[in-house]
Amino acid sequence: MTAVAQPIPLWSLALSEPGQEFGPTQLNVLSGRIPTGLQGSLYRNGPGQLQRGGERVGHWFDGDGAILAVHFRSGQATGLYRYVQTAGYQAEEQAGRYLFGGYGMRAKRLGQAPKNAANTSVLALPDRLLALWEAGSPHQLDLHSLTTQGLDLLGQSGTLPAYSAHPKRDPLTGEIYNFGVELGPNGILHLYRSDAQGRIQAHTRHPLPGLPLIHDFVLAGRYLVFLVPPVRLNPWPVLATLKSYSDSLYWDPGQATQVWIFDRQTLQPISRNEMEPVFQWHFGNGYEAEDGSVIFTQVRYRDFATNRYLAEVVSGQTHTAAPATLWRIRLHPQSGQVLEAEPLLERPCEFPTVHPAQVGQPHQYLYLLLHRPEVDPSRDMFGSVGRVEVETGSLLEAHLGEGRYPSEPLYAPDAADPSRGWLLSVVFDGPQNRSEVWIWDAAQLDRDPYCRLALPERIPLGFHGTWRPHS
Repeated sequence: MTAVAQPIPLWSLALSEPGQEFGPTQLNVLSGRIPTGLQGSLYRNGPGQLQRGGERVGHWFDGDGAILAVHFRSGQATGLYRYVQTAGYQAEEQAGRYLFGGYGMRAKRLGQAPKNAANTSVLALPDRLLALWEAGSPHQLDLHSLTTQGLDLLGQSGTLPAYSAHPKRDPLTGEIYNFGVELGPNGILHLYRSDAQGRIQAHTRHPLPGLPLIHDFVLAGRYLVFLVPPVRLNPWPVLATLKSYSDSLYWDPGQATQVWIFDRQTLQPISRNEMEPVFQWHFGNGYEAEDGSVIFTQVRYRDFATNRYLAEVVSGQTHTAAPATLWRIRLHPQSGQVLEAEPLLERPCEFPTVHPAQVGQPHQYLYLLLHRPEVDPSRDMFGSVGRVEVETGSLLEAHLGEGRYPSEPLYAPDAADPSRGWLLSVVFDGPQNRSEVWIWDAAQLDRDPYCRLALPERIPLGFHGTWRPHS
């Protein structure tokens, strides 16, 4: 029997060619108008280039990082897009081919460190922007021009073993919390507490069980919460350059997911416990309840098939079923015991975010990406934006239309009216083969966007971003 070719999905057009840099450009309004209270900068990071010298990367996580900035001021918007000038990117640009291994690419020689792709997220500090990647130091960029200024060790001497792509900023103190996983004979979990300028003030180290994959954590009031899933790395094929990191990770359902809770000030453990084996890339938000328990939301996968789906993205055709749903979990912090765990939203979803002033605090809403109900999530990308009420699970949904693919939605408080906010997303319009910035009134997400802005170049689908209000 002859196999029937699958049609090329529209989302793949956004990844078919490397993103093209552009300098400061005033963005044209396609519909609506720019809110006058939107005063600040939107930053987004993602793999801008997935091929070089006729070779495609092995995993979506391998693409060279490129930053989109959109600066809003006085009812105008200026955009620019720049690749992070890492040492690996510059060397490979000059060579015209890949010289390093990465998450889904084998090392080219024994003992070679993976390339820091600087492609996962950003952290906006008062005087600089950090491009973040899981397994190395951040890269420092100029907030306005996106000029790369080298590695940033956050005030530390020597080296920074790893600094994850999911720092949490306490809105009350300005302190920044983060972690990094150092790989070696055994894994080490590094915990960091920094001041509002990014300088590390406290750093602790904690041995890990084997070499697990940890991508995100929860700041909840006085606590830092980690769920360590039963994903482990077999390091020997990686060291022998026989396999990539991605291909050497395996899911062990015979092990539990470990629950680790730390004191946020001392960065020392409070409790450890176990729960059923589940995986997550991302959490929504967490807080301390009045009864002293910790409540947080988790985008939960039943196994690690999501890694295979994300590797398939590079080819422009996906087929692995790896849906995730939103769960609400309540823990006893002193014991780590799970008191409640229940699904909050059954729709496949990802990339949850929250109002930046509510990180680690009680909150009413989460914002996230959803698969449209009529699509096969194993073959499509997220095509909708939603607002979920965290107590009831009620959903308010934006309807973008067929073939439009939004990025992680980010909440931007209105500079003039604190009771009002805006939700921003970079949207790839497949039928038009172009990228746009969409702005919704966060309280009226189910209505047409308040404003749509045209970007001068197509922006490849990416991962995470942030909003930085003007001071």
